[in-house]
Amino acid sequence: MKTKILFFITSLEGGGAEKVLVNMVNNMDQSKYDITVQTLFDTGINKQYLKDTINYKYCFKKVFRGNIHLFKLFSPKYLYKKFIKEDYDIVVSYFQGATTRIIAGCSNEKIKLVQWIHNEFKDKQQLVNCYRNQNEFEKLQKRYNATVYVAKTSMEAYHRLFPNLITTNHILYNVVEADRILELSNEEETEIIKNDQYLNLISVGRMVPQKAFDRLIRIMHKCVNEEKKSVKLFLLGIGPLEQELKDLVKKYKLENNIYFLGYNTNPYKYVKNADLFVCSSLHEGFSTAVTESLIVGTPVITTECSGMRELLGEHQEYGIITNNDENDLYKSLIDLINNPSKVDILKEKAIQRGKVFKVDERISKIESFFDELI
Repeated sequence: MKTKILFFITSLEGGGAEKVLVNMVNNMDQSKYDITVQTLFDTGINKQYLKDTINYKYCFKKVFRGNIHLFKLFSPKYLYKKFIKEDYDIVVSYFQGATTRIIAGCSNEKIKLVQWIHNEFKDKQQLVNCYRNQNEFEKLQKRYNATVYVAKTSMEAYHRLFPNLITTNHILYNVVEADRILELSNEEETEIIKNDQYLNLISVGRMVPQKAFDRLIRIMHKCVNEEKKSVKLFLLGIGPLEQELKDLVKKYKLENNIYFLGYNTNPYKYVKNADLFVCSSLHEGFSTAVTESLIVGTPVITTECSGMRELLGEHQEYGIITNNDENDLYKSLIDLINNPSKVDILKEKAIQRGKVFKVDERISKIESFFDELI
């Protein structure tokens, strides 16, 4: 008999966690697992990539304002009964938030509950804001049979905030389809033109505060307008801050140096053709975009975020990790612009590191985790 697993997530938008969830369920053994992905809201570009063998459900057709506050009016037990109509062997909240509170309302003790934590939380409120208060949060967290973290630093950060909530912990790295990424990266693109006269930078992600594209634009302002460096930046993604970021580019007169490529189903061909990938994020979980950059052999410079040392080496053997500070990222980037030979060395390291991301090995560990849980 197959193990029935439900993965519950807010939506299948274009974020890294959503993409990784689709990669994971698509590659799990369909002869062993009966898998359902359920979203609170039926939105998101990643839904189209789910295999036909994966069951898909949703609670609401569209996102509505104030949903977090509305959910808090009802008990988790009521919400679970309302939204989760079937019995499963394992129910997973794949992203910390409203779904984590709802799943904790499960009253069937035979069902194993799992939460997946993607971010390195530094403030208790980031975790508590979907709950009525901290007491409710801590009470409901204890309902979970296991907690999965995508990076060691994510686990350590959670433990610092809530040392009394340490339960059964597991670190399971994100599933990335390396072979497919490499194949797609060979498609032709005409936006990024190789030129020895300037450096092509790229960054990929939703245009939200977390990604801190605004400080990357300010860094470009210093590089181009103050230091007179020949450099271009390509931003790949969409999001609520898109117009604000475009206005910032105009303010600094960087229209000939910063290009918005929008959303593309194949970001890999752009990343491969760039000289350097820049991650300016305030925080990450285990960066899918950085992982994909290494797979296609594009060197990485990033701010210090959860999972970066696991990706780039504890001593930065495979890329550059700066302090999570605008000025430090700027100084390290200027050093690379001034020393192209360092970029060449980093590219060799990226190619070397990109070879370790094997789907089969990661899926095997995830399946073993589920098998042992039941």
